[in-house]
Amino acid sequence: MDIPEARAFILHWGEMGSQWGVNRSVAQIHALLYLSDRPRHAEDICEKLGLARSNVSNGLKELQSYQIVRRVHVEGDRRDHFTADTDLWDLLMKITAERKRREIDPTIQLLGELAESLDGRADVPAHVKERIGRMHDFIGTLANWYADVRRLPKSTLVTLMKLGGKVARLLPGGSKTPA
Repeated sequence: MDIPEARAFILHWGEMGSQWGVNRSVAQIHALLYLSDRPRHAEDICEKLGLARSNVSNGLKELQSYQIVRRVHVEGDRRDHFTADTDLWDLLMKITAERKRREIDPTIQLLGELAESLDGRADVPAHVKERIGRMHDFIGTLANWYADVRRLPKSTLVTLMKLGGKVARLLPGGSKTPA
């Protein structure tokens, strides 16, 4: 992209990606495709971002596994082309679902196994058992909340987000607006 602001966005998205645990090149590929008005083939992505072909191939596979980039065919061109999802809510939901699957679900499983293994053991301090059990319950509750929220219609999610902390006033014992 020859637009300075677009280049700045792509570079920043790469930096932010690395802060979120995503490879910088993968995030830059996503940013380029997100800003693109047409599908792009791998060689074009390599050229625009100055990345090696292997980095682009691996990055595209990663983005496809998150289901935020898809392969499309362009009539008259035998190469695979790629396009990014541009619906920001869909993007958020797909990324959070995949991160949950990769990171949270295995953690819940391990914590459950650890808590079960510690149950009834006299050789383990009570505080260790209690804290592992509490962490398992907490992350499990968080995952259940996520599953409930995920089922809400997009319009309801937008409304909840715009309400922010004001939603607490609707709950019994909810906080009052600070004076």
